[in-house]
Amino acid sequence: MQRATSLERRIDAVAHRLLRGAPADGIRAGLVEFTVFVLKQAWACVFGALLLVAIVAARLWYPDDAVIARNDALTIAAVLIQVAMLVFRLESGRELWVILLFHITGTVMELFKTDVGSWAYAADGILRIGGVPLFSGFMYAAVGSYMVRVYRLFDLGFTRYPRRWLTALAAAGIYLNFVTHHFWWDARWVLLIAVVVLWLPTVMHARVWRRTLRIPLLLAFGGVAVFIYLAENIGTLAGAWAYPDQEVAWQLVSPSKLVSWFLLMIISVVLVTWVYPPRVPAAIVRQNEEAGRMP
Repeated sequence: MQRATSLERRIDAVAHRLLRGAPADGIRAGLVEFTVFVLKQAWACVFGALLLVAIVAARLWYPDDAVIARNDALTIAAVLIQVAMLVFRLESGRELWVILLFHITGTVMELFKTDVGSWAYAADGILRIGGVPLFSGFMYAAVGSYMVRVYRLFDLGFTRYPRRWLTALAAAGIYLNFVTHHFWWDARWVLLIAVVVLWLPTVMHARVWRRTLRIPLLLAFGGVAVFIYLAENIGTLAGAWAYPDQEVAWQLVSPSKLVSWFLLMIISVVLVTWVYPPRVPAAIVRQNEEAGRMP
């Protein structure tokens, strides 16, 4: 497991001992691989999962007349979760920088989007900037945490990854369009086509246990976007924020948000690649080297 924290290296060693006698093929082998895949995904999602639990718990059990406002309590809970992630070696200091960058870019977007009425938060608490409670930035940080953790937990490698300067241009265009489409032409479909052109040839190699999955990267983007959309529905149902059509009564978030979350994945991936540059899987590198040595 590349770039694992000290705690994860210990967990990985225990897992290797437990799985040493696992079958290499057949149905049982497939079940082992599937179980490991689910557990790794759950481990990668721990920041977001804990934050979502805090949001739901605040909705169900936090008293309305508490001395500390609900949004402030959520901000305090989010800070404690982040501190615990570092103290218990679930994240490294290097990863904290990219997560902080997610937090900043997300909060800036929140300030603009709430100002133009795209969504709104309850107007309580003092830990806020304008109409944006500070816990909102941690929701973007949770996406960043997942991205950097899944990168190393699955020892991700990529083939035919586009040049990073091109991906940076695409990410910058997507971020700007989240703002400019309120005043000018919405370029999201043009940006979506650009994303498809850039990343369509890219294949992600994810090592589970003995097997390495080969997944079209666009498909992986789409899968993560669906899970974020589901979490968004839970968050709005818990009253963490609301879209204009949810002010009278809650309803499902518009499925069109899936496109927004898909494009957000591009920004997320580009930010992570500046910390962990995309690399070709070691097995393919060895194959190319051996092929180069053949007469």
